[in-house]
Amino acid sequence: MAKLLIITSLILFSIIGIAAYLKNSKSQEPQVVVSAESTQIAPIKVELLGEPEIIEEVVEVVRDTPVNPHEPVTTSWPLDAEDLPTGDRIEQLFTTNDHSLPYVKTIKYRSRVDWLKGRPAWISDYASHYKTPSHFIARSLHGKGNYYKQDISNGDHFNVLDPDKDIEFYLLVDLSRCKLWFYLYDRDSHKRVLLKDYAVGLGKPDPLKSSGLLTPRGKYSLGNRIVAYKPKMMGPHNGKRVELIRIFGTRWIPFEKEISNTTAPAKGFGLHGIPWSDDENGKLVENVSSLQTYLSDGCIRMESEDIEEIYAIIASKHSFIELVSDYHDATLPGEEVQ
Repeated sequence: MAKLLIITSLILFSIIGIAAYLKNSKSQEPQVVVSAESTQIAPIKVELLGEPEIIEEVVEVVRDTPVNPHEPVTTSWPLDAEDLPTGDRIEQLFTTNDHSLPYVKTIKYRSRVDWLKGRPAWISDYASHYKTPSHFIARSLHGKGNYYKQDISNGDHFNVLDPDKDIEFYLLVDLSRCKLWFYLYDRDSHKRVLLKDYAVGLGKPDPLKSSGLLTPRGKYSLGNRIVAYKPKMMGPHNGKRVELIRIFGTRWIPFEKEISNTTAPAKGFGLHGIPWSDDENGKLVENVSSLQTYLSDGCIRMESEDIEEIYAIIASKHSFIELVSDYHDATLPGEEVQ
């Protein structure tokens, strides 16, 4: 009997010891605790369309965005001093009998022409016949900035875009540098010529957009419903009647259709002039401080004389715009020539 009591006690103590060991081992296992504080400081990988690095840089921009929305916004993208193309050959398009760019013809004005019967031919008639914007002809006749001047006399010379050349225009925008390159592309020879490069203003930073900005990326065609604005021209905008030059500057060139690699629909986007506002003397002037900043709602802003120049050239030709994060990401057509 005593022996049985001893054996029973040993078994009982063994069971208690094993249970205690197992309980102690379980208490030493690592525990995962999720708290609001820990989730706020934990690193989060943001990845939109496979380009998290752009998003991360733009997040820094958003943190540094001034409270005053009218103050210039700079980006954390490095504006390096790479040897990117630059040039200005625009005036060669308008200078008569200077055909350094073989894409224009010099015309001698005659009021009576065989392709128009019954009345004299005006600048608009020549523009229609040669498929050249009337603003192009006006500048060729009267010089830079004289896009509305219609004075012309028999014997005057002016340039038109050569109707025998199959050309289109290609605009390239570098979102990181706030720059635009304006190219002429010859479809027959597959050559492109840099006409000029410009400083531009772009859309506000937005880390939720794949481009990192309200301005999209991708290739779009440009529409032909382009508009020229003058002071006191009124129209609807966001449900109100406004003086349109205060919103769009002096010109509007809309995006028309998505072509490739686009991050947003074309509708609502375009190129336009810098918005005008009253200065300290109450005079209506353009606010050039918005160039090379990120302040717009997505459109591309240009100085008046720059957007007017482009408008005067592309208005009657197929034109495209490509927007890239870096110039070297572009898919420019053809081979570049000097």
